[in-house]
Amino acid sequence: MKRSGRAEVGRIMSAGAFCIACGAPPPLTSERMCEDCLRQRTTLSRIPETIQQSRCAKCDSFEVRGRWSEMDPDAIADLRIRENLVAEERAKQVDVGFSAQFIDERTSRLHIEVTGSIEGHDFEDQHEVLLQTSNAVCPACARKAGSYFEATVQLRSAGRRLDDSELKQLRATLDDMLENMEPDSMFFVTKEGPVTGGWDLQLGSKAMAKNWGRRLVRSFGGTIKETSTVVGSNDGIDVTRLTLSYRKPAYGIRDVIRFRKQLWLVDGWQKDGPSLRSMDRFERTGVTWRDMEKSTVVCPLAEQHLVEVMNRDSSAVEVMDPTDYRMVTVALPYDDDGQSSRLRIGFIDGAWLALPGASGE
Repeated sequence: MKRSGRAEVGRIMSAGAFCIACGAPPPLTSERMCEDCLRQRTTLSRIPETIQQSRCAKCDSFEVRGRWSEMDPDAIADLRIRENLVAEERAKQVDVGFSAQFIDERTSRLHIEVTGSIEGHDFEDQHEVLLQTSNAVCPACARKAGSYFEATVQLRSAGRRLDDSELKQLRATLDDMLENMEPDSMFFVTKEGPVTGGWDLQLGSKAMAKNWGRRLVRSFGGTIKETSTVVGSNDGIDVTRLTLSYRKPAYGIRDVIRFRKQLWLVDGWQKDGPSLRSMDRFERTGVTWRDMEKSTVVCPLAEQHLVEVMNRDSSAVEVMDPTDYRMVTVALPYDDDGQSSRLRIGFIDGAWLALPGASGE
């Protein structure tokens, strides 16, 4: 009778599911464990008690996967948690929250809460982690301190000296470029200053110099000349420095020039030279930088004036002379729309002339 009872229990247990750890009945996980045993044997997440990081003592940027970036305290704490927190591989819907407790300049305590689901059961972890910061020097700051540079940019003009306003205008485009592009630790100015006829800058990156050169040509026209000089060797590879010479033309957009005995407006920039617009007829043409060496500026944009139309007829208008405020008659430009209330004029060859292309100003 006793033997038959044991056999009956064995038959029942073999026929039904049970927890492999404690023998409890269903519900069971995919690994045939009850909820209690699953919780005893499972940890939702793990993270080291101490996380070490490096911060540049000069620029306060942090080392992140071999690169250096400026980040605020919450952003760097979030990044370090994501780098070091390891969740259980079966976990789903994992959510991580944290708060940072400032201890001193080099240490913060991170209070971390992790929630998630494993095998349909909700889990929650809490961690306390010390985030410790060591001082270092990033490569960019080390190179700045050592007067490192990869390129020299020379700002010049064709056949004349750049004045202070031109230099300021050209230099401002570099600041504008750096402000509106993705930060790059190697985009820095090592040294700059005036030289005979222009301005020289030593830059930390060849790419920075080339990007700026292209921007200068798009904005002001002119030409770029690049030369490379070998300054050393690294693992058998030549180390070179770039010299980029930018020559600004002696004229700018909307300047009136005399070219081949005719008057033209500088209308735009092309790769090989400026595009010109005729002063007295519907005509545009492109010329080379070499051709323009024989041109002269007769009325730069700075000496032109936007004036109100006082009276008009079909061929001329009366405007006020901007120098002595007397009424003068000026022939209409060929592209006049018959309605414009203002005209752009320039004093050319002893008389005021209306300039085309000013409608809408």
